[in-house]
Amino acid sequence: MNLLVSAAFGYLLGSVPFAVIVSRAFRLADPRSFGSGNPGATNVLRSGNKLAALLTLLGDAAKGWLAMFIAAAVGAGETAIAVAGLAAFLGHVFPFTLRFRGGKGVATALGVLLGFSGALAGITAGIWLTVVVFTRYSSLAALAAAAAAPMLAWWLLGKMEITVTVALMCAVLIYRHKSNIRKLLAGREGRIGGRK
Repeated sequence: MNLLVSAAFGYLLGSVPFAVIVSRAFRLADPRSFGSGNPGATNVLRSGNKLAALLTLLGDAAKGWLAMFIAAAVGAGETAIAVAGLAAFLGHVFPFTLRFRGGKGVATALGVLLGFSGALAGITAGIWLTVVVFTRYSSLAALAAAAAAPMLAWWLLGKMEITVTVALMCAVLIYRHKSNIRKLLAGREGRIGGRK
C-alpha cells in the first residue's frame, strides 16, 4: 500500500507542467508550440526569457526532490521513497495533464538524484556542465550524465534499490532523447548559443 500511495503521489506531483504554467504566467507562447516542442526549461529558454526558463528548471527539479522529501517525512521506507521519486520523474515525462506528452526529464531526474544524495546530484550535474562547456550540446551533456548516474549511484551509495531506480530513470531519459541522438549522429543537433 505504501508503494502504491508513493507512486500515485509522486506521479501526480510530477505531472504538474511547470513549463506551461510559467510560460502562461509570463505571457509567453506555449513551449509546445515552438522550438523542439518540448515542455521543459531548455525550450522555454528559446523564448528569450531567462527568468522563465530558470523558474521552469527549478520547478521541474523540485518535483522530483519534493516527492521523495514528503514520502520520507510521512515515514515511508527507502523503497517507497525511491518509488515516489521515480514516479515523479515518469509523471514529468508522461503527464496526464499534457496527454502524456511531457518533457525529457533532465531537471526532474536531477531533483530525484538530489533526493538520494547531494553528492550524487552534484557530480552528475558536474558531468552535464563539463560536457556543455566543451561541446555546447545540451542533449549530449544529458546523455553523458544519464550514462554515468547509475554507476555513480552504486559507487557512492552502494544500495541496489537506489541503483536500479536511477538506472530505470536514466534509461527512460536516454529513450526520450532518441531524436537528439539521431541529430547528433547526423551533425544536425543545435548547440547552445548557436544559430536558430
